[in-house]
Amino acid sequence: MKLKNSKLPLYHQLAEKITEEIKNNNLKEDEKIPSEREYCERYKVSRSTVREAVKHLEQTGYLYRIQGKGTYVSPKMMKQNLLEFYSFTEEMKKLGKTPSSIIKSFKITTADKETAKKLNIQDESKIYCLERIRLADEVPIMIEKTYLPLSRFPRLTKNDFVKNPMYTVFINEYNVTFEKAVEKFSVAYPGRDTAKKLLLTQNIPCIKLERTTYESERVIEYTVGIIRGDRFQFEVTLDNNRRHF
Repeated sequence: MKLKNSKLPLYHQLAEKITEEIKNNNLKEDEKIPSEREYCERYKVSRSTVREAVKHLEQTGYLYRIQGKGTYVSPKMMKQNLLEFYSFTEEMKKLGKTPSSIIKSFKITTADKETAKKLNIQDESKIYCLERIRLADEVPIMIEKTYLPLSRFPRLTKNDFVKNPMYTVFINEYNVTFEKAVEKFSVAYPGRDTAKKLLLTQNIPCIKLERTTYESERVIEYTVGIIRGDRFQFEVTLDNNRRHF
């Protein structure tokens, strides 16, 4: 089958064909795509055309590459509405996915100046530092490091977070009433260690999330997360009845 005569470059036409296969579910999520040779024979194009088409689809989020294994169809983006308080665990369940966490470390330490400022506590106050990899259907989505004031949560242990969402622990064990959470987002490229943990290459942009959670004006959590930009997106709905412009 030859590609149609078109003003579009051949690689772009091939990319559209592959995109159609994905949208029609002929190529499924996390399925390995056919080899370069197969595409060459099917569409009568060169290897360089196939490579350019695949590269284009990687850049636009339709495909992802695992070094040494091949190229696969990207899962549909997981969306998170930012206009309400949310928990990673509960949101993944709503999306029909199975959430899980790998606790990389949990320790009591002293707050340096920067962390103390974020938590609005004295320098060298005792804090917890919790580092986790968050997964959906066993696929790593986010690495996060959470800092909590020991004075507010004096009896936390690693086991508290093995089976229960963090906010559930806060509510059930410490009667926390959440007032608000402030989140900041920026683009970040993963370092070598982070990319390895998230099964990414270092050239894939990620979302850096900083969350500060409040209880009655008191900061009770500061979290920094690196989220896979090829798997997750945040969504804001602008209400015309609340416009300020």
